[in-house]
Amino acid sequence: MDTSLKPVIAGFIPLLDSAVLVAAAELGFAAREGLALKLVRETSWANIRDRIAVGHFDVAHMLAPMPIAASLNVTSMAVPMLAPMLLGLGGNAITVSSDLWADMFSVGADTGGDPETTGRALAEVIHLRRRMGAPLLRFGVVHPFSGHAYELRYWLAAARIDPDRDVEITVLAPQLMADALKAGQLDGFCVGEPWNSVAVAAGTGRIVTYKQAIWPDSPEKVLGVTRTWAASNPEILAALMRALSAAADWCASPDNAQDLSRLLARPDLLACPSEICAAALSGEMMFGQNTRKRVPDFLTFSGGLKAAPMPAHGKWFYEQMVRWGQVERSAEAVAEIGRIFSPDAYLAALGLANVPHAQGMEMFDGARF
Repeated sequence: MDTSLKPVIAGFIPLLDSAVLVAAAELGFAAREGLALKLVRETSWANIRDRIAVGHFDVAHMLAPMPIAASLNVTSMAVPMLAPMLLGLGGNAITVSSDLWADMFSVGADTGGDPETTGRALAEVIHLRRRMGAPLLRFGVVHPFSGHAYELRYWLAAARIDPDRDVEITVLAPQLMADALKAGQLDGFCVGEPWNSVAVAAGTGRIVTYKQAIWPDSPEKVLGVTRTWAASNPEILAALMRALSAAADWCASPDNAQDLSRLLARPDLLACPSEICAAALSGEMMFGQNTRKRVPDFLTFSGGLKAAPMPAHGKWFYEQMVRWGQVERSAEAVAEIGRIFSPDAYLAALGLANVPHAQGMEMFDGARF
């Protein structure tokens, strides 16, 4: 290792939207900013939360709501945190078992992933199952404080399905979702790629809708950092965000999609066949084994202004926490979220004067925030 480089340790979960950190570490973007970026693969979001709290990680690939939960002291190992940069937009999907999909399709579920019609079909299936005395359907999410949990709940509630009474929701690590579906432990799940595509390729799952359809152009993962580390290492954080911005632009180029999928497929990274990784990176999604759909913005990366966080995004996550009884509403919490999702540090690091473009402000059912 070049001893002139400043070390930064980053935790990540094996998901496609770890790509920006991977590219920064593996393709020289971090080194060009004077950093030796070391990646540590973790098995669960709880481990990411705990290890950054105790200082094992300097920064982390993190679920966007996690810095909020940590800063509001509503999760284990809570410490004040910041989300100074977005690492990707979209990338999640809701997948159900092949048997559940057959039931949904028989009552009118849209094959192209429209959240309104698929939600309505699921509601009808749940109604029929209730009349038959069948057990509740069980859905998996990756963490209680996650975009996955809130997108799943929003979709269900929009279809007049009560997420706390009409289904069961459980927490499972992303890389275990497809196996749990195959084993019959889950009837469906909301997870990031490539784990939806893994279930589809195995013939055990069917994608019914996806994040970009539910909440278009919305943040999924962020760069998570404790406020203590950020305050003690402002120059290193600024250099890291410049490196990640450049890496994100590289990841966003269609010309690099195949190289990126091969890189992410490595055993020490996602340990997933490169053709499975390539689906979301190229936007050529297989919703079912016989259903392909072009979704070019299924998962998007970008440096520059699009990677700047916005307080409005943080406030949407907070509103979901309030809605589902995880936190009490308070003016102090709203002010805190404005600090967590402030774009100021990122814009200063990149020398950008403009505020981010207002994107991701409308849900599929027309609700704006």
